[in-house]
Amino acid sequence: MDLKTFIDAAADLIREIPHSGLLMATVAAIVGSFLGGAIARRGIAGGRALASVSTFALAGILVVVVLQVSRFDPRLDVAVPRFGLPAQTVSGGETRVKMASDGHFWIEAEVNGVTAPFLVDSGATLTAVSVPFAERARLEPRAGGMPVRISTANGTVSAELTTIEALRFGNVLAGGLDAVIAPNIGETNVIGMNLLSRLASWRVEGDTMILRPNNPQPPVE
Repeated sequence: MDLKTFIDAAADLIREIPHSGLLMATVAAIVGSFLGGAIARRGIAGGRALASVSTFALAGILVVVVLQVSRFDPRLDVAVPRFGLPAQTVSGGETRVKMASDGHFWIEAEVNGVTAPFLVDSGATLTAVSVPFAERARLEPRAGGMPVRISTANGTVSAELTTIEALRFGNVLAGGLDAVIAPNIGETNVIGMNLLSRLASWRVEGDTMILRPNNPQPPVE
């Protein structure tokens, strides 16, 4: 990483601090650890205690970040629901999607009674929704979440995590799904690998994508 890239990344991070409780807590813990160490070296009472508390706070923040990142991969997100986040599940019956005229696979998905087209994108780590769709579907940023950096046609931007309690399309129901509210993507919404990887299988045959959930059941009403 060259100096300019490092400075730009640092500047982006600093700009995000006021918008993220987790980042603010991280900065406070770092400052507390530094001040506690400085006070302890001067022999002033309470310095060691402040440094110790700040260190434990940093450790806790690290655990939260690891748990958040672990949810992006179904092989790693074990035990996360007990920390207050719902399990990410995909159930239902086999669903077939025809290729659109633009060469992509689009589905009509419903969230909180609001329906919109979603692009199925195996190159996207996370499911993403546009800001207008998030507003219509009443999706709120997750409290205390760490902002996620995503690449868009307009460059790399910061996006906030949200939880989609129920996303329905065809015969498939996804629950407790992590998603990012992505600015600068217009009206585009994306189904990412955090949903696709929780299917029993998905494949393309000719001009048809076939999605088969892990838990076959009657078609979703």
